[in-house]
Amino acid sequence: MSELSRNRLFSRRGFMRRAAGTAAAGATLVSLRALAARPEATNPWAYDDTIYRRTDPKLVKYEEKARFSVAHSSPRCICLTKDERLVVGAGRFVCDYTLDGKLLSEFSLADEVRCIAERDDLLYVGLREHIEVYERSGKRKEVWDTPGSKSYFTALAVSEKDLFAADAGNRVVLRYDRFGKLKGRIGDRRKEPPIPGFIVPSPFFDVALAPDGLLRVTNAGWHSVEAYTFDGDLEFAWGKPGAAIENFCGCCNPIKLAFLTDGRVVTFEKGIPRVKIHGPDGKFESVVAGAESFPENAKVCGPNDCTLGGLSGVVDSKGQIYILDLVAANVRRMTRKPTAT
Repeated sequence: MSELSRNRLFSRRGFMRRAAGTAAAGATLVSLRALAARPEATNPWAYDDTIYRRTDPKLVKYEEKARFSVAHSSPRCICLTKDERLVVGAGRFVCDYTLDGKLLSEFSLADEVRCIAERDDLLYVGLREHIEVYERSGKRKEVWDTPGSKSYFTALAVSEKDLFAADAGNRVVLRYDRFGKLKGRIGDRRKEPPIPGFIVPSPFFDVALAPDGLLRVTNAGWHSVEAYTFDGDLEFAWGKPGAAIENFCGCCNPIKLAFLTDGRVVTFEKGIPRVKIHGPDGKFESVVAGAESFPENAKVCGPNDCTLGGLSGVVDSKGQIYILDLVAANVRRMTRKPTAT
């Protein structure tokens, strides 16, 4: 058992007990939002989240330093390369930018880009049902087999020997070797040792490599972040539902993760679009940007459909956070305020 496992936030048994309460809370929130959508003149039960769309300025520890528009519409994903370039997948295009937003190159694909990751100057691009590998120049090197017609890739994470793909269609993380051979599945529900399984109500499902060497996976339907070994053992989890700033709201959040070098976690949300900082143990620390910073984004995710909108992002070596707005189609560079404590 690892050191992290011995000191995990709660036991696997406790996690299973907690899941039932989380799912019920999420269902209540969804039903209230559906009620609020009824075309009635007055609705005393209408769900009003206005108060949660205003962020206490004392909690905001970052400020925007720059912003640039992406070259193509419908951006879905962003990654940071080893040489600190920003690669954005938008529509059927993969675009390479400097950190200041200068477009250096781009290439097109036959289908829409869903997710992207870089390792050793290779770009791993997730389309809906399969993965393709490209050189940075845009030359395609490999096309991997699809794991099935239900697959819907939403995130990729690449280690020295493995690639991990979040498959929202099958609600599982697939483990491949770097040549496309399937090695295992992470997150399949089981009783012993207990794995609760992933709840993925919308096409947002993230997997990322954390500085501690474990995978982090968003179990957005349960409003949690889970830590797994490469072999699929659940080590610990954190997060709970609620519209308050320290929690995760709506049907399914968080939708994206990034990491500061000290292990703190940056979470990205939709519905009430906001970006926050949590400690490695999940304790809420501060806000990078609140919902009022993303007015266009906040409008597209309604009580009856939350498959659109949301935020994604990455962190560079200096701790600057780059936020990709999937609706406004721009990238913002956020830096910590000099006065922030």
